[in-house]
Amino acid sequence: MQMVLITALGVGGATMIGSLLGFCFKKISHKFSDVVLSFAAGVMLAAAVLGLILPSLEYGGKYGIIITIIGIFAGAACLNLMDKVVPHLHKMAGVDSESHNNANINKVFLFVLAIAIHNLPEGIAAGVGFGTGDTSKAFLIAGGIALQNIPEGMVIIGPMLSAGVSAKRTFLCVLGTGIIEVIGTLLGYFAVSVASIILPFALSFAGGTMLYVISDEMILETHAHGSERAATYSLLIGFCIMLVTDVLLG
Repeated sequence: MQMVLITALGVGGATMIGSLLGFCFKKISHKFSDVVLSFAAGVMLAAAVLGLILPSLEYGGKYGIIITIIGIFAGAACLNLMDKVVPHLHKMAGVDSESHNNANINKVFLFVLAIAIHNLPEGIAAGVGFGTGDTSKAFLIAGGIALQNIPEGMVIIGPMLSAGVSAKRTFLCVLGTGIIEVIGTLLGYFAVSVASIILPFALSFAGGTMLYVISDEMILETHAHGSERAATYSLLIGFCIMLVTDVLLG
C-alpha cells in the first residue's frame, strides 16, 4: 500500500513538475512540446500494451481475448463520452493566449477542467496496474502516465497567465488536476484489490483509455504544428526505451 501511495503522489506530482517548468519557461516552442509529448506517447503506448493489455489476456483465462477486447472498447467509449461533455487538449487549441477577456478566461478554465476530468481514468490505469502484483509492470504504467503529465502541466501555464489568471490561482488549478490523478490511482488500486475477479476487465479497460488518449489527443496534438517527423521518431524512441526497460526488469 505504501508503494501505491508513493506512486500515486508521483503520478500526480508530475503535473506539478510540469507546471513549475511552465512558470520558468512561459513560452515553450511547439516543436519542443511536440517532441516531449510524443516521447511520452511512446512510453504510454508500451505501458498500455505491456503492462495492461497483455496481462489482461493472461489473467482472463479461457475468455481472456473476449474480455480484453470488450474492456479496450469500453475504456475508449468512456473517454469518448467524456470528450462529448468536456473537450480536451487539441479541441481546446482555440484558446487565444493574447486575449484577456472573461470569455477567454472561461475557455482556459474549461481547458483545465477537461484535463482534470481526463486525469481520473489515467490515475485509475496507474492504480489498476498494481492489481497484478507485478510491481515492475505497475511502475512502467505509472512512469508512462507521469511522463505524459509533465508536458501537460507545462502547457496549462501559458494560456492561464496570458488570460489574466493570477500565478497563485493558476498554481492551485494545476494542483487540483494533480490531486484528481492521485485519487484515481487509489481508486483503481482499491477496486481491483476488493474484487480481483474484475482484474482482467479492469486492466483492458485502463489500457483502452490510454490507447484512446494516445490516438485521439497526443498524436493528433503533436502532428498539428509541422513537427510530425520529429514527433514520430520521438514516439518510437519512447516506445523502445520502455521495451528495453521491460526486458531488463522482467
